[in-house]
Amino acid sequence: MSVLPIADEALLQAIVGGCGPAQRRALAKAITLIESTRADHRERADALLDALLPHAGGAFRLGLSGVPGAGKSTFIEALGMYLVERGHRVAVLAVDPSSTVSGGSILGDKTRMQRLASHPNAFIRPSPSGGTLGGVADKTREAIIVCEAAGHDIVIVETVGVGQSETAVHGMTDCFCLLQLPNAGDDLQAIKKGVMELADLIAINKADLDEAAAMRARVQITSALRFFGTHARGGQAAEEGQAWQPEVLQVSALHSKGLDAFWAAVTRFREHQAARGLQAARRRAQDRAWMWERIEAGLHERFKAHSAVSEALPRLTDDVQAGRVAPSVAARRLLDLMN
Repeated sequence: MSVLPIADEALLQAIVGGCGPAQRRALAKAITLIESTRADHRERADALLDALLPHAGGAFRLGLSGVPGAGKSTFIEALGMYLVERGHRVAVLAVDPSSTVSGGSILGDKTRMQRLASHPNAFIRPSPSGGTLGGVADKTREAIIVCEAAGHDIVIVETVGVGQSETAVHGMTDCFCLLQLPNAGDDLQAIKKGVMELADLIAINKADLDEAAAMRARVQITSALRFFGTHARGGQAAEEGQAWQPEVLQVSALHSKGLDAFWAAVTRFREHQAARGLQAARRRAQDRAWMWERIEAGLHERFKAHSAVSEALPRLTDDVQAGRVAPSVAARRLLDLMN
């Protein structure tokens, strides 16, 4: 384990042993350090993460996805208030689209959850997606560790809201919930694969607007989930008849209706996974995938920074665009330059 600088040692103590506004400031500062792309900041962030890791891992991680307009921010604020009022400490990692000009968050979900943001037992951190695929920010996993080390027992990850491609959040949370709308589409829309078949729970939000439509959507989605069967999440558990059958619920975040039923379903899922050792297995698989993801990202960065590659890249790019060299051949020549 790396030795922490004095400033970062103070930051560690403020996160692990602090409370109130001082701990919030330390959390925000640590996540900013982790998100930095400066080389010296990366070294400090790695050392800080190693020091925080023994204090992390005890929270329940809930991922939330859904198309834009599904009411994710409203739902998270209502759910967060429901939880903090029952003694939980809630951290929300909200991922927003990145500005093409500044690179920062466009929506700034913290401003859209003002009640929850001001609660002493809640912490909200909006982060720009930075163009990362899968609806999450590049350092969301690291931010989860920081929030857990600070004593937050529930961490909610809200994705950017890009629809069917938001599968990355499933790979970093214990329970993945998909938020749907009562009139989101026809029967074919309800049975689309992708993000739907990864959901552990599906909540039909804004059910108060049209209860009949919400009920129809619930029936359609429930039928679609039976069509999928015990999907990829199950693995060996599916073969042994232990796989969880996703539940579909109706909620109204605006009026805080259905939140008790939703959290009861989350609790049932959590107990189901824990009783069969599936939550621990899921975390281990996620950690392995996270390691390889960072390896691939690091190799990509080192490839682009390699002096021989950066020198040959413009010429070979021109050759590919002009049709003089096949893309696969150009790629192989560039990779050979790293030997």
